[in-house]
Amino acid sequence: MNIDHTIREFTIIAPAFLLALTVHEFSHGYLAWRLGDPTPKMLGRLTLNPMKHLDLMGTICFFLFNIGWAKPVPVNPGYFKNPKRDMLWVGLAGPGSNLLLAVASAIAAKLVLFAAPVITPFILWPLAQMIAASIWINIILAVFNLVPIPPLDGSKILMGMLPARAAASFARLEPFGFIIILVLFYTGILPKMLRPIIAMANSLIY
Repeated sequence: MNIDHTIREFTIIAPAFLLALTVHEFSHGYLAWRLGDPTPKMLGRLTLNPMKHLDLMGTICFFLFNIGWAKPVPVNPGYFKNPKRDMLWVGLAGPGSNLLLAVASAIAAKLVLFAAPVITPFILWPLAQMIAASIWINIILAVFNLVPIPPLDGSKILMGMLPARAAASFARLEPFGFIIILVLFYTGILPKMLRPIIAMANSLIY
């Protein structure tokens, strides 16, 4: 692999990836805090500093396999007035913020295209690539996190909609969630699910 190409690719993708993960986790923590849980603030997670949210293995996996994750923001639903309902909203906050970032990036792409004649190519090319990366990274993160497998956000959303007994039974899968995700990935099921998402992102870019 060409080292120069790898370095250029990293410098293009890294800012978009860091922003997407940071906003995702901040959104979880901020909404939990607004709903009455002081835990995210006490642990220093109500910040847009990406270093507070990065997970080493999740970051490595993203650059190797285009699937990654951050350190989950600790949330204590015992502080919520309606724990089941409020956890559903906290679960939605992360993917929702990524979808909003994807839309904002798509709008930014149109603005850059409109302003292209007055932007020097030295600035235009990397800027356009970063914005394009932001679109597909945020879409993939949003959709991947909506998969209803613990500990992904989709599992919290599903548990918020299930009857209490069914939700409790489903929650017991959490210790095996990471193994299930790896099996789905290595059997090709998860990449097959993400392929149309990447195609949709490309349609937004181009």
